[in-house]
Amino acid sequence: MLNLDCPRKPILQQISARASAVSAGLFLEDGRLRIEANWAISGQSHLKPETPSQRPNHVLTVYRWPLVAVIVALMALFGFLAFLWVTKRTYDETLARGGQAGDYALQKAESIAEKFMGGNITKTFVAAIPEISSTGAGNLELATSDQTETFRAEDEKSIFWDKLYLGKTVSEIRVPVTYRYHLRLSDPWQLDVIGQTCIVFAPRFRPSLPPAIHTDGMEKKSEAGWGRFNAREQMTDLEKSITPTLNQYAKDGKHAALAREECRKTVAEFVKTWLLKEEHWRTDRFRTIKVLFADETNAIPEQVLPTIQLK
Repeated sequence: MLNLDCPRKPILQQISARASAVSAGLFLEDGRLRIEANWAISGQSHLKPETPSQRPNHVLTVYRWPLVAVIVALMALFGFLAFLWVTKRTYDETLARGGQAGDYALQKAESIAEKFMGGNITKTFVAAIPEISSTGAGNLELATSDQTETFRAEDEKSIFWDKLYLGKTVSEIRVPVTYRYHLRLSDPWQLDVIGQTCIVFAPRFRPSLPPAIHTDGMEKKSEAGWGRFNAREQMTDLEKSITPTLNQYAKDGKHAALAREECRKTVAEFVKTWLLKEEHWRTDRFRTIKVLFADETNAIPEQVLPTIQLK
């Protein structure tokens, strides 16, 4: 504002000073010096003032990731130490159990070896017979032999001091027969040991009586002379004689010889089953079994061929 009450010269000086102050961007107001940017002259500036960055207001915000790394490292260390402790404890317990198991296995091995020594093997085997027997009647079925037997009857007759010949009656029966053989498990047994060979002295085998007759394969025929009428009676008597005759056949040495080797093999397999059960049929224990029956008194065990061998 211009003061018109002043003289003219001072007014002109005041106007000049105002103009100079405006051009320089400086003016006095109410006794204070103010500095303003002369926006009318220079225009609006294109530079934006830089905003100062805000500083974090808490220490955890600055060091949070280093702290996380330290915590993870401590957890890993504690886990590793716990693993070492558990491993050592498990090792000690396993070692202790292993020592006990080793002592038990050694005692068991000594016990088994003692049971299978020459003087004790017979007792051990006889005690195990009820467990390995496949029959409940106290017999071990050994072998069968199938044969066809022929039965024949003839009858001639004459009269008048043999002057008149009446003829001959002939009857014949052919029948398939199965002979069966067994031994009694209650009869005496003896087992010996020679090296890795088990020598079995088995009871004598017996025929199972009566032999089995296969009537479906039976054949019968009769012939009678001109003066004979007894063919039917003769055939009936012949049929009645079949069973007693077959019992005698089963007992004789000829029929028994046909089944002897099969009986021997069956006894050997029976003993082998027992050895397998006791874990003694293997390369470092028993490899051979020889079987002798009680009626083979002249046999020498060392010269007898093996009945079965471990292959």
